[in-house]
Amino acid sequence: MVNKVVLVGRLGKDPEVRHLSDTSSVCNFTLATNESYKDRQGNRVDQTEWHNITIWRPGLVGVAEKYLQKGKLIYLEGKLKTRAWDDKEGNKRYTTEVHVDQLQMLERSQDAGSSMAPQSNAGMSANPSQGSPPATDSAVSNTPKVDDDLPF
Repeated sequence: MVNKVVLVGRLGKDPEVRHLSDTSSVCNFTLATNESYKDRQGNRVDQTEWHNITIWRPGLVGVAEKYLQKGKLIYLEGKLKTRAWDDKEGNKRYTTEVHVDQLQMLERSQDAGSSMAPQSNAGMSANPSQGSPPATDSAVSNTPKVDDDLPF
């Protein structure tokens, strides 16, 4: 069975980091992905999907806390996890999140002259031995544009 998510999108809000103990932290944010298509009348329709993102890996939490902010374009790989809980009224509630294994920033930082600003290929791979290698700048920039008007 495979549970793998690959997303490229923009942060919908600044990452929120909670320090749970001396050794454990978690980072949460939303990520927007966009899809465009033409409706039956030939009008272009843009659709945004919002994803709840969670990072538990210590190195990635640190990168997210230090370098990510609302609007930044990122690439991530992870897996879907669904949590359940009972709300105040006793109703069963569910949420589905993407738990991140790999993260890569796809834009240079605004203060590119700063030695602290990461380059876009400075993305962190939490476990490089598993799965495919993270995308690189050349892989992303050399990908040809797809013509959405193709009939197939």
